Amino acid sequence: MNIMALDPGRDKCGLAVLNGQGEILWRQVIETRALEEFAIARAREHDPVCLIMGNGTTSKEAEGRLKKALPEMTLKVVDEYRTTEEAKKLYWQVNPPKGWRRFLPVTMQVPPEPVDDLVAVILARREIDKGTV
Repeated sequence: MNIMALDPGRDKCGLAVLNGQGEILWRQVIETRALEEFAIARAREHDPVCLIMGNGTTSKEAEGRLKKALPEMTLKVVDEYRTTEEAKKLYWQVNPPKGWRRFLPVTMQVPPEPVDDLVAVILARREIDKGTV
């Protein structure tokens, strides 16, 4: 059972696909204008049972676009409270600091790239942990 998750945004979105155990199968930060293209491709590739989407920036617009692009997909909008902070922590777990940066606490460092895809991962994992997907 695979799950697709989306962190919608005005200019960029985080999109991820996880299996039922919360393992990441695919993740990427994409341009918002290409949302349908990526969502359709990932749906064909991974056959997710549902799409979990954060309720933040431009979520209503993204929801409408995805309902048209993937009408058969169950779409669930969820609270994305504090997911960016969690994604920053997850970033450093996935990409441990190297060189002199490893001596600085990661709480004092800013990830050098967007973490929207990791926000999508966190949204999916929250729902998996709740047992709602």
